[in-house]
Amino acid sequence: MTAPTGARFGTAGWSYADWKGAVYPKRPAEGFDPLRYLAAYVDAIEINSTFYRPPTPAAATRWAETVVGLDRFSFTAKLYRGFTHDPPSAWREEDVLAFRAGIAPLVEAGRLGGLLAQFPFWFDAARPNLEHLGRVIDTFGDLPLVVELRHRSLLAPRIVERLRAREVSFCNVDQPASSTSIEVGARVTGPVGYLRLHGRNADRWFAKGAGRDEKYDYLYPPEELERFVPLVRELVEGTERTYVIGNNHFLGKAPANVLELKAAFEGGAVEVPPALVRTYPRLRAISAEDA
Repeated sequence: MTAPTGARFGTAGWSYADWKGAVYPKRPAEGFDPLRYLAAYVDAIEINSTFYRPPTPAAATRWAETVVGLDRFSFTAKLYRGFTHDPPSAWREEDVLAFRAGIAPLVEAGRLGGLLAQFPFWFDAARPNLEHLGRVIDTFGDLPLVVELRHRSLLAPRIVERLRAREVSFCNVDQPASSTSIEVGARVTGPVGYLRLHGRNADRWFAKGAGRDEKYDYLYPPEELERFVPLVRELVEGTERTYVIGNNHFLGKAPANVLELKAAFEGGAVEVPPALVRTYPRLRAISAEDA
């Protein structure tokens, strides 16, 4: 079976201490670069550090240079949290300029496939929030903007149509369900299809005091992954390019699951890091080397 074009499978981030020995070699060779290593196995990586601070042009240039020769590979990047979690009245113009300058080398290299604006889970359809959303779109809408909206009130037809009119893409999310969450789907409002897999570790996701690793410690079983395949196909058919990003990163579960999903989508074996196969032996079923 030939897979439709346009689907890229990757992970949210690449720099995790617990990936040593689980994803990356336990004793890497001198000069080992985890970004280059992972980019040889996945089609995309979502840059998370840009959520916490605007990137520097030097860092973005280095990221682009690291993946030279990997023609199919592209990055997505999270928008700085100051623009999504703080009201526009608190924004500093220098932060806007710094973020745009910092991300420019990826844009110029043709490596930025999407800019993900992740809003808080409590961000609903109240008028101040809609005005806030509008400011983000006005400020960054010339870039391939994708919005991660997680409150079901934001699925109102007038809001969805507003996104479609501005060609702002919708981020589809799979995560533990809550009373206000949006069920995972294949919603398309712009040129970029986006599916983020957070995992379904509900016990720890909502637990008071649970740490990041606890919340994202979830390995999707094959039967759950299979249900995403039709969604990915819908996204591919309705967009110019589609990203499937695993954020269930603890101990390499994200790369394990996105490579399984890629194999299911493409209908064949894929390249898998050897350490990852040892960590999750079931990956032998989809590993090109084992096949």
